[in-house]
Amino acid sequence: MRAPLTVVALLSCALLAGCGVAAAPAAGPSRVPLTTASPTPSPTPSPSPSPSPSPGAAPAGRPAPVVNFGKRTGNRVALTFDADLTADMRAKLRAGSVKSYANTRVLDVLEREKVPGTFFMSGMFVEEYPEFTRRLAANPTFELANHSFSHRGFTPNCYTLGQVPAGEMTGEVARTFQLLDGYGGRQTRFFRFPGLCHDPAALAAVGAQGVTVVDGDVVSGDPFATNPKAVSDAVLGKVRAGSIVIMHCTDVNAPVTDKALPAIIAGLRAKGLEPVVLSDLF
Repeated sequence: MRAPLTVVALLSCALLAGCGVAAAPAAGPSRVPLTTASPTPSPTPSPSPSPSPSPGAAPAGRPAPVVNFGKRTGNRVALTFDADLTADMRAKLRAGSVKSYANTRVLDVLEREKVPGTFFMSGMFVEEYPEFTRRLAANPTFELANHSFSHRGFTPNCYTLGQVPAGEMTGEVARTFQLLDGYGGRQTRFFRFPGLCHDPAALAAVGAQGVTVVDGDVVSGDPFATNPKAVSDAVLGKVRAGSIVIMHCTDVNAPVTDKALPAIIAGLRAKGLEPVVLSDLF
């Protein structure tokens, strides 16, 4: 009788979970090895194109290059306008002895005639006339350039403009670029010295900002002028293909520029010359 009991005991134990003996797995169908699909390689993203350099950008850390005119071939000329404001001018403005230094009539003429222009802005002017600056930035036919912050001379004896200390020259340029950047529009790295006064030390200082210095070959003589015809005659008597014309958009200090502009524009067209922004002249 022992043998049957032993068999029964073993069978019972195999059926109980608490016995600690693992039952052999039942035979089943053959396992088919799983094939893992190779991951599809992600396409390598194309590198983002480098942003185009701003017009007028030059290698930083070298003396800034200077231009007086553009290509003499073709028929293009550039009308440029300086927006000057000095500390003395600002004081008069805030004291109420001067109503405004912003000649919006210049913009009216250019917009009416659909004529492009490049505006060299002093930082103080930008601070005092944000609406004027916004109007420039909003017009795709206008270009913004740098005319220092305080419109002081960068050399000794630059007319009566005073002088920027050597250690502040680079900052004068940088500060105005920072102001202009907030307005968008057609930004450039063109820079014009107040009074067109520069020497090797000044060119080295502003060169740290990677700019091209723009002088000009046609001086309109509009500061403090009272006769619009004298201004238009001065421009039309010298202008030719590639010319950079220097004018101002500062009312009071250049009160007849807007009155001279229609004759200047008509005279350029009669000569077959096309006004463009400065960056399209080179």
